This record gives sequence, structure tokens and C-alpha cells, in this order.
Amino acid sequence: MPRVKQPWIETPLLESAVLSKIAGCRIFLKLENLQPSSSFKSRGIGNLMLKSIREQSELASDDRPLHFYSSSGGNAGLACVTAAMSLGYASSVVVPTSTDKATIAKLRAAGASEVISHGDSWFFADQHLREVVIPAAEAKGEKGIYIHPFDHPYIWEGAGTMVEEIKKQMPNGERPDGIVCSVGGGGLFSGIMHGLDRVGWSDQVQVLPVETLGADSLAQSLQKKELVTLPGITSVATSLGAIRVAEDTFKQAQRPAVTSVVLEDAEACAACWRFLDDERILVEPACGVSIALAYDGRLKRVLKGFRPDAKVVIVVCGGSKISFDLLNTYREKYQRRSEELARKYK
Repeated sequence: MPRVKQPWIETPLLESAVLSKIAGCRIFLKLENLQPSSSFKSRGIGNLMLKSIREQSELASDDRPLHFYSSSGGNAGLACVTAAMSLGYASSVVVPTSTDKATIAKLRAAGASEVISHGDSWFFADQHLREVVIPAAEAKGEKGIYIHPFDHPYIWEGAGTMVEEIKKQMPNGERPDGIVCSVGGGGLFSGIMHGLDRVGWSDQVQVLPVETLGADSLAQSLQKKELVTLPGITSVATSLGAIRVAEDTFKQAQRPAVTSVVLEDAEACAACWRFLDDERILVEPACGVSIALAYDGRLKRVLKGFRPDAKVVIVVCGGSKISFDLLNTYREKYQRRSEELARKYK
């Protein structure tokens, strides 16, 4: 099989003078918003697709054309479609009927062969994809490859490549004291934990997985010491909207160097507009909730051994569910509450 170009890029790691001054320690930004799909999902989803292509090429008796299928109307679906286009394969996405027209338009513009609306939640969209859409496609002679949004070892392997980059990019080869990342289903967090193992930093770097209240399935699982399935998602950070995290994510989160953090929607949204002012980067609330730790003294409360020369990497995970209009809507709704919460930390 000829060498296939990976569908993700090495992203910059930049020290932020502005956020370092605000946070009171050295803040480094891993700019995953610059990935081809505008989010870190390009790594894990792309790696799963690459591995699937290679495994399929080894089956000499199966020459059916490959077609990738995703059930995510969010960043994972966009990553699947974007990667499929770069790799030269077809892709289709099944989304819940609640998915907005703008998201469907983005998927089509990115190159989706088909976008199907079905079911009132991701669970039913995913079920329809696996039980109806893929079997129907295979009956017509295709080889359908199912791409899970977050729960697969190849996804964690791909996401973990950013840790290898961070090790190479940190000034003077220094090890960060902490890594901050957002958690939805857990693909990014699990990837970071496995990546730390690969580079020899196991349990030497504090990892802070951050969720919004109303999408905090990991925090609730840790509190109850068992996997918790949320009855629904009530947070505006819908990209974090997995009602249950992956089993590997729950397992990794119980390691001693992990500190789970939950913030309100108002804090996540306030970080979005403050980050736009400070760094000229527009991100969605699912990303903003991690950046929020740099503001209003939050990091001092959760980072062990906090000191002025502590080095903290914040994964700017990106995301497509944001616009200036939407950000203004969030500001109108949450500014007063965000100011109340900010005073609590001072």
C-alpha cells in the first residue's frame, strides 16, 4: 500500500504572555484549533481512519470501496468528513433531527456524500447508522467503516500524538507541571493520558480534565465511583455532550495525577469572549471551559504546587460550534453570572 499522508498536522505550542500574567504562572497554548477540521478531533478520528485503511488493504480478498460513516453532527463528524476528503474516500454522517441547519451545511460543504437526519438524540442517530445505514450500504457493495466519536484505542493513540509534540516543543526540554483539557466523551483526555505514558511522563504531570455543569458525566462518575449515565445534557457546551464517558476515560481519571474540574456555562462562555479579546482566537464554550482556568485565579485553586514559574499547557481544542453572533448571545445571557462567579475566586 502506498504511503498515505496523515490527515492532521503538528500544531504550535505558544507561551501566552497575556494569560501568563493573568493566571500568575507560565501558560502555554496548544493550538488544536488550527487542525484541518478546526479541532483536535482530526488527530484521533484521522488515526482511526488511517488504521482502518491500512487494515482493509491487507485483506486481498476484499476489494469493496471504502466508505466512512460517522454519527456525530459535531466536531467528530466534521473531522471524519474532512479527513475522508483528504484521504480520497467517501463519507456520510447521520445526525439527530435536532441538529441545526448551519451544522448540516458545514458537513456538506466539507465534502460529506450524504447527511441523514434521524432520531431525537445522538444515541438514536448512532443506532440508525449502525443498524440500518451501514448494512444497507454494504448490501450495495460498499465496505462501510464505522467511526466512533471518541471511544476507540486508535482514537486515543491519535489524540496522544499531541503529547509527543508538546515534549518536543517545550522550551529547553522542560516538562510541564500541568495539562488542561476539556472532556466530553473522553477521547482527548484518554489520548493525553496514554501519550504521557508513551513519552515517559506517567503520573509526573498533573492533568486537569474540565467539564461544564450539565455535561459532567466524568466528574459524577468519579464522585459515585462508578460509570454514570446522565439523563440528558443541559449545558450550552453541546460538544461536551456525551451522557457517559468511555470506560478507559473513567479508568484513567482515577490515576493520582488527575484532578477533575467542573465549571458553569457562564464561566466557559466568559472565557470565550475574554480569550477573543486577549488572543484574537474565537473558540466555542466546550473549549472555553478549559481556558477559563487561566482567569480569575481558578488555576491557583486546582493546580498542585502552584507557583509563578509553574508551566501549564492548555489544550485549545477548537471546535466549530461558535460564531460572533452566538458569542454575543452568550454574553448577553451570561455576563452578569460570570462576573458573580469571578468575584468568588478573588
